[in-house]
Amino acid sequence: MYNKDREKTGKLHQRGEPLENGTYFIVVNVWIVNSNNEVLLAQRHPQKLLWGGLWECSASGSVLAGESSLQGALRETEEEIGIILSQEDAILLESIMRENNFRDTFLFKKDIQLCELKLHPEEVIDAKWVTKQEYIDMCNRGLLAPPVQNFWELYSPLYA
Repeated sequence: MYNKDREKTGKLHQRGEPLENGTYFIVVNVWIVNSNNEVLLAQRHPQKLLWGGLWECSASGSVLAGESSLQGALRETEEEIGIILSQEDAILLESIMRENNFRDTFLFKKDIQLCELKLHPEEVIDAKWVTKQEYIDMCNRGLLAPPVQNFWELYSPLYA
């Protein structure tokens, strides 16, 4: 757990338990973009508590005790879609404070064939590469989870 200044509090939090006021945890979002400038989206399992069945970034989740946000991003990517990424390739796109967490958003440039993915059956039910226009269309149709609808705003200034 962290305080509002992102300093460790020395306390641990059990998932599902209520958070103490003024405490925060770290969430990571991972975006993978290929050499065709397509972004890899993952479809959340329909039984997920938040945004079940919607599409989201390539991988996401909470950082575990003792991990840095980058270590958590690498672990979540391997757990959810079976892809091993290199920390040297990570680009931090955004780090923001939200209501009860800090969200760090990482970008990785990597060409991956969909057949290489190993989807975690309780987390991800599908994955696909989409163009910027397809991503925008999916946002407009309500197919993307709300917290990840800003990817192209983060990405485009870097790679216009």
